[in-house]
Amino acid sequence: MKVEKNNVISLIYSLRIPDSEGETDVVEVVTEEDPMYFIQGISGLPEGFENQIEGLKEGDHFEFTVSPEEGYGDFDEEAIVELPKAVFQMEDVNQDELLQIGNIIPMTNEDGERMHGQVVEVQDQVVIMNFNHPLAGKEMHFKGRILSIRNATQEEISHGHIHGTGGVHHH
Repeated sequence: MKVEKNNVISLIYSLRIPDSEGETDVVEVVTEEDPMYFIQGISGLPEGFENQIEGLKEGDHFEFTVSPEEGYGDFDEEAIVELPKAVFQMEDVNQDELLQIGNIIPMTNEDGERMHGQVVEVQDQVVIMNFNHPLAGKEMHFKGRILSIRNATQEEISHGHIHGTGGVHHH
């Protein structure tokens, strides 16, 4: 079998990202103890990643770079937003603990879309949040191996995620 649309793929990889000096830092490693499973074509992974592994077979090794355009887009200055501190007042939440520089906070925008913002700065009345994806504007260098490929079930395709090993368990 090959990596193609609606097949369930499991794979391992390491992800490296060039830092400001041009060195690459490993930012994520997925090993055989806990491989990544997804459905090709509806994985939520960057298109550039899916395009690169399309057509590979079980056991194939891969190594490629995904540009920001095919990845998480360019860094957007407009995604850095000042929000009133009152937005972060919730019951049972210690605001000082929540609003630590670097914390990632799940939020919902006015259209009801879920987004993750990172706390950049905390002032008296406002909090400066960065809603860029952490990998926005970054070139991503992937290296890994395809472990297994199988057909997704109709149910998995309609749910958009896999069930069973490595998947979502419905109760």
